[in-house]
Amino acid sequence: MTLPLSLGSRTILVSEVMHAGVINCPPQTPLREIAGLMAEHSAHCVVLDGLAHSRNGTERLVWGLVSDVDLMRAAGSGRLDSESAEIATGKILTIDLEEDIEHAAQIMGENGCSHLIVLADTGQPVGVISSLDVARGIAWGPRT
Repeated sequence: MTLPLSLGSRTILVSEVMHAGVINCPPQTPLREIAGLMAEHSAHCVVLDGLAHSRNGTERLVWGLVSDVDLMRAAGSGRLDSESAEIATGKILTIDLEEDIEHAAQIMGENGCSHLIVLADTGQPVGVISSLDVARGIAWGPRT
């Protein structure tokens, strides 16, 4: 029998355990600067954003994500002078603010990732939820 990830009879929402705000930078940012952002903000991932031009001349917002593990791989292979876009994960996984942490855990488990970008109902990123945030929610409940 699987128990729901809840606090007593109340479901814990992503919005109650996530980190508000997104640390972001352009895709051309050197990995050494990404390392500085992670250290400065005690963060495990940085979102890359910028405009890309499609073949028909329209612009669209492009996202990427550099995780701490991506950065370690680059450091271990001597690629810290590369642009962040060269190592970024192109598939960004997202979850809505009002989803429960059980759904966040399911997405992370199925995709072998440890971070999801949290979206407001407008579709804009408003935070990040990590596997550690989910673990804290399971153990201690919502942030107070």
